Amino acid sequence: MARLGLLLFAGILGTVLPLLAFDSSRDVSEKARALHSRSIVVDTHDDTTQRFLDPQFEIGVRHTNGSIDIPRMRDGGLSAIFFSIWIPGTITGSDAVRRAVEQIGLVRKQTGLHSRDLVLATTAEEVRRAKADGKIAVLMGVEGGHMIGDDLGVLRNFASLGVRYMTLTHYLNNNWADSSTDAPAHNGLTDFGKEVVREMNRLGMMVDISHVSDKTFYNALETSQAPLIASHSSCRTLCNVPRNMTDQMMKDLAAKGGVIQINYHVGFLSQKFADASKAHPEFEKQILEEVNRRCGDRPGCKEVELDQVTRGYMADGRLPRVEWTEIVDHIDHAVKIAGADHVGLGSDFDGAVMPFGMEDASHLPQITNALLEKGYSEADIQKILGGNTLRLMEEVEATAKRMGGHS
Repeated sequence: MARLGLLLFAGILGTVLPLLAFDSSRDVSEKARALHSRSIVVDTHDDTTQRFLDPQFEIGVRHTNGSIDIPRMRDGGLSAIFFSIWIPGTITGSDAVRRAVEQIGLVRKQTGLHSRDLVLATTAEEVRRAKADGKIAVLMGVEGGHMIGDDLGVLRNFASLGVRYMTLTHYLNNNWADSSTDAPAHNGLTDFGKEVVREMNRLGMMVDISHVSDKTFYNALETSQAPLIASHSSCRTLCNVPRNMTDQMMKDLAAKGGVIQINYHVGFLSQKFADASKAHPEFEKQILEEVNRRCGDRPGCKEVELDQVTRGYMADGRLPRVEWTEIVDHIDHAVKIAGADHVGLGSDFDGAVMPFGMEDASHLPQITNALLEKGYSEADIQKILGGNTLRLMEEVEATAKRMGGHS
């Protein structure tokens, strides 16, 4: 999730542009549409949970802002979605735990309110069953280890409530792990941090290394008995920001069975955009004022407004325009480095700034079409769309069973 106060990495600026209407079927061949329809399409990171905090938000109806609702997920053939449980890293202890549990409850509530379309899933088999039943599988990931309050009991409770991954850090370090966007404090993972990784293995929770420092990544890779996931990261070779993974990190992740899920945020896709954002720190003040003016204290508003604000600057040329095809560039680079068995999709919808042509989930078939045009086999495309994520989940579940835990 891209956040206020970290605009160097998020590239968020200050004006507003309504989402442009776009016919997502315009450039998608019948072959691509058929392949996409029969595939299990998994998105491992969406921040729509923040919108659930607003009692007026209704996921069952089509919206003209944001990126996720049931109609647009249906349009885009999205089979499974991981809703992110997120609290700012500045909030810690019991307050962070309480708020995380509240958000978990809100996600679970949505599956009950919309049971004709959504079903809670905690295993790869349940995702496959949801696809067969014509429903969208709902899963959860906790975005930041600070939310366990330094208590493995809380971690166990999260797992019992259905959480299936935890990102070890967010933008700030916590008491046991270093973040990629904070000054190193622990030289990676502390001893307790390694205990967290081992307990996640036992619980059948995927260890997510998006947001962590390079040293934390390597500590987690060495400690974990199960493959790791990068739930929403892109390629540092193409866009040199700390949130992205180096080629060597992707190779090492893949060597132990892990998967990098490509993030769609413009500040992680485009070097030109990242450089322009870095060159204009004065925009941070402008965006804070504009977003606060428009949103006030309304929950779930700022994430949506940040997207539209930045797109306005791209549309009028004050910032480099970023096209959705750069997502495909990152997928293609990751496949060349890590292999087609180790790449997936982690959009960051409703928590970041989307490139033009990928405003919402309805545009997902364009990725399938683009990969076909690049000469990818149908089997490899199906792996990237979701098969690799399901394979990783199965390996994590099997590890938990070997360790005497549960999945």
